Amino acid sequence: MNRKLAHLFSGHFTCAPALLFCLLILLLPAVTQASDLLSATVDRNEIGIDETLNLRLRYSGTESGGQPDFELLEQDFDILSRQQSNQYRVINGRAESFVEWMLVLAPKREGRLFIPSLHYHGEVSDAIPIAVAEAGSRPDTANRQAFLEVDLDKEELFVQEQLLVKVRLYTTIGLHDIATEALQVPGAHVEKVDEQRYERRINGVGHAVYELTYAIFPESSGQLTIPALNYVAVAGRRDPFSLFNRNTQRLRLRSEPQTIEVKPKPDTYSGTHWLPAASLGIVQSWSQDPDTFTVGEPITRILTLRAEGLRAAQLPPLPQLSVDGLKTYPDQPQQDDQVSANGITGSRIETTAIVATKPGDYQLPPITITWWDTKTGRQRATQLPAFRFTVTGSAAATNTAPPGSAADLLPQSRTEMPESNFWRNLAIAAVASHLLWIFYFWWIRSHVASSEAGKRKKPAPDARYQAKSLLQAAESGDAGRLHQALQQWLKARWPDVAGKTLDETRIELGLEELDKLHLLLNAALYAQPPRPLNPQQVKILASRLIKCERSAPVPDSGTPLPQLFG
Repeated sequence: MNRKLAHLFSGHFTCAPALLFCLLILLLPAVTQASDLLSATVDRNEIGIDETLNLRLRYSGTESGGQPDFELLEQDFDILSRQQSNQYRVINGRAESFVEWMLVLAPKREGRLFIPSLHYHGEVSDAIPIAVAEAGSRPDTANRQAFLEVDLDKEELFVQEQLLVKVRLYTTIGLHDIATEALQVPGAHVEKVDEQRYERRINGVGHAVYELTYAIFPESSGQLTIPALNYVAVAGRRDPFSLFNRNTQRLRLRSEPQTIEVKPKPDTYSGTHWLPAASLGIVQSWSQDPDTFTVGEPITRILTLRAEGLRAAQLPPLPQLSVDGLKTYPDQPQQDDQVSANGITGSRIETTAIVATKPGDYQLPPITITWWDTKTGRQRATQLPAFRFTVTGSAAATNTAPPGSAADLLPQSRTEMPESNFWRNLAIAAVASHLLWIFYFWWIRSHVASSEAGKRKKPAPDARYQAKSLLQAAESGDAGRLHQALQQWLKARWPDVAGKTLDETRIELGLEELDKLHLLLNAALYAQPPRPLNPQQVKILASRLIKCERSAPVPDSGTPLPQLFG
């Protein structure tokens, strides 16, 4: 037949178009058979930007080894999972084998996308068009099994003001292996401050909610964009006896980007430092009763500047103390940030040792801090009133010898000394000098010993504030808040336990009240079902614990709970 076609083609050149058409008809089945060796199919062609689709790529050829090139596919889609299987089956007495790849894809953008032609061992699959709609625009989105929601607590804010962003994952199905994308906002400082799990009903349907709260502080005015977030999770029940877990499905959830207007600092603001806060206060405390202020004896003044909605790094230094007759020795300031569902509360603690050099009545000047109230939208000022006190005792000596030394008991030398008394006076001076040094070293040693004893007995400067926070948490009955406040108080009261878990601290301190609180917290946090806290009981235990002194650790015969939350 081929010879006849060749003869016909050579002998009848004018019939070449017809002959070429016949050749194409004869060869078409072979070409079609070759293209069927690699096929690509999808489960649907229309999806939302927050949905996924399944791509099935099958190769029926005889060659083996290697992988298809998916590089072009990743230009428009994220490959969430990829599985490969080799299959052999017999249908109607005809045997066939093929290798198959199953891919879960998530679109990177909206619009009309294409799954490109894929190549494998010289074979090429067909391109597949995919229509990607915006989130929530498809008809079946009201019955979605899982979705993301982003909620902002303000519609507009000032520069450096705190913005709370809550990201909620709603689901009506079992989700596990949830991979969250960290929130990053260009031009802003971002901190995660809270994480909660609870249930909410929407249109009569119960949804499990996984909520993350972020505190965002914009660094400049203008438009601030909260970018879209991507969560990846696995739906369905995992089969421990299945190699591929075919009953599970990997989901990619995507939130909508949010934009908010950030206003600059108001022109009417007259404060030295820009402090946009929900509340701001100054607290003064002393290491001992100021009524016992005596010349030459140091007393420590502790000032705590606390602002709700500001980080500690945003708080300004307080004015330096300068009063005639008082010597001051400031210590390094301490900064602390406390996080909760309401955001960040920053504290700046400044400690200054004060020594009076002469008796009399003194007045420490008032301290005024100007700030912007974000709740009322107006400028406010917080003032620590002037403080008056009286210093008793005698004026400090101007010489270097301590008051009351043996040098003060010696008779005053005359301007003219007879030569016969030279050696006697020299001996007296030597003895006095020797006694002076003995007294000086005794005074230094006793002073250091008393200072160290005072440091052991005296709690850290912010221990009182942390104790107040502990009592407030006990009254709230919130187990998570109580757990955090208890750890903060223990760290402030005994700094050497910082970095240890609550269970380790309990064993080391050996306090009965702490053991009881630990048991109540474990029952409220880890028991199934959880047992709610009794606020009155917890407050009594917390009040007793605050008054406790450290004792020797008591051997614990029980087995501690796993460190789930400590």
